[in-house]
Amino acid sequence: MGPVELLHMSVYSQSFSPCGRFLAAGNNYGEISVFSLSAALSPDASEASQKPILTFTAHDGPVFSLLSTDSHLLSAGNGEISAWSWVELIKRNTKAVWTRRPNYKLGYIHGQNLKFSLLFVGGGDNNIHMMDLETGVFKSTLQGHSDYIHCLAVREREGELLSGAEDGAVRIWDSRTGRSVHCVEIYKYEECSRPQFGKWIGCLATDSDWMLCGGGPSLSLWHLRSLSPTSVFPILGCQRQAAFYQDLILSVGEGGSLNHCLLSGEVKAQIPCTPPCLNTLALNGTEQRVLTLGGSSDQIDVFTNLSYRAFSLSF
Repeated sequence: MGPVELLHMSVYSQSFSPCGRFLAAGNNYGEISVFSLSAALSPDASEASQKPILTFTAHDGPVFSLLSTDSHLLSAGNGEISAWSWVELIKRNTKAVWTRRPNYKLGYIHGQNLKFSLLFVGGGDNNIHMMDLETGVFKSTLQGHSDYIHCLAVREREGELLSGAEDGAVRIWDSRTGRSVHCVEIYKYEECSRPQFGKWIGCLATDSDWMLCGGGPSLSLWHLRSLSPTSVFPILGCQRQAAFYQDLILSVGEGGSLNHCLLSGEVKAQIPCTPPCLNTLALNGTEQRVLTLGGSSDQIDVFTNLSYRAFSLSF
């Protein structure tokens, strides 16, 4: 890849291997790179340890989403979902185990969340499709959004799925019946609304009875029983990914910083990152405790401590 392509690279998606020792990252050129975190984090790591052990073309267009199961890496590109064996990828074998091209029109698909071998896919046809991973069959369609879907999150205990879309709504679905049980139009709440940025919802996260969402509207924390915002975070840029982490909320988006927020609504810290705009945040809960951030750069920042960037991986 030449210097011009590297200059215009954006990292859209990340996923850790089940063992936590490897990181897969997908970019705007349809490539997936696999990095050895154990090599990059070792005391005798060199510059070469921060380069991928493998890079391959997975899709024609951007790799919008990556997700790991116990044995496979799933990737979503323009109109298709593919599965790759982690064991084979680590051996540098890049043959897809399977690829599915759903028979509906879409601009984007985001393979997102797993429960009972189900994959929920949100697409450019404004619908969510439920796929049985064991058979590869699309079982049902969840209809209700009026514009394309940006993000999904699962409440496993309640059997609920949450979706955020370009139409400005967060919908809560009963994943067993496929019915939409609640629809919250975030931009209609004055404290969240930012008409200058639009009404689209770009990030969603849940933890027990709580939901984080943001995008055009301000990043906000909602109580899911009362369906009301309890905190609105004063972060200027549109947020693209957020996560609950211990007693903090972490978020990334425009502005190139990792935001540490308190549940009360206060922004505790903003840690500068290499990419000027961030798309993806991944937390590794295994023994390699790391946080990785990617965005509009060929560099992926690695944090071993939430307060500062330890080093960057590079394509």
